Amino acid sequence: MDSPSPPTTEPNWECVDHPLHAIGFEIDELTPHKVTGHLQVTEKSCQPFKVLHGGVSALIAESLASKGAVLASGWKRVAGVQLSINHLKRADIGDLVFAEATPLHVGKTIQVWEVRLWKIDPHNSESRLLISSSMVTAIPDNLKDGVENFKKYAKL
Repeated sequence: MDSPSPPTTEPNWECVDHPLHAIGFEIDELTPHKVTGHLQVTEKSCQPFKVLHGGVSALIAESLASKGAVLASGWKRVAGVQLSINHLKRADIGDLVFAEATPLHVGKTIQVWEVRLWKIDPHNSESRLLISSSMVTAIPDNLKDGVENFKKYAKL
């Protein structure tokens, strides 16, 4: 009789964010103080000129900030109400992009998160080039559903 396979410690991020998962983005850290992840730039995330689509950068920014805001607010649903993004450099198809969201202000009625995306040098992972910088403003509300997926993977 076969023994059951051991439980996996690898989180199922698809259940946390379907759009990010669809483009190949992987979350590395999920806490109320920082949310990080990475993306290998592929055709799924590029504009026709084979560079990272600005809308994908915006999707990453709002998604990471929103996840952090849910945790920082004590599991309240949040709504992004403002996104400001500056595209500074390009990331080409094949590049590895690292993203980090950190809170600048966490209040009861409003949160502001900074999200930065860097292109990682394939020859030196310590070397990175800032490609976009964003500010995301979110308003916490009462969470009605979806909290279980966050609770499985968040580090509080």
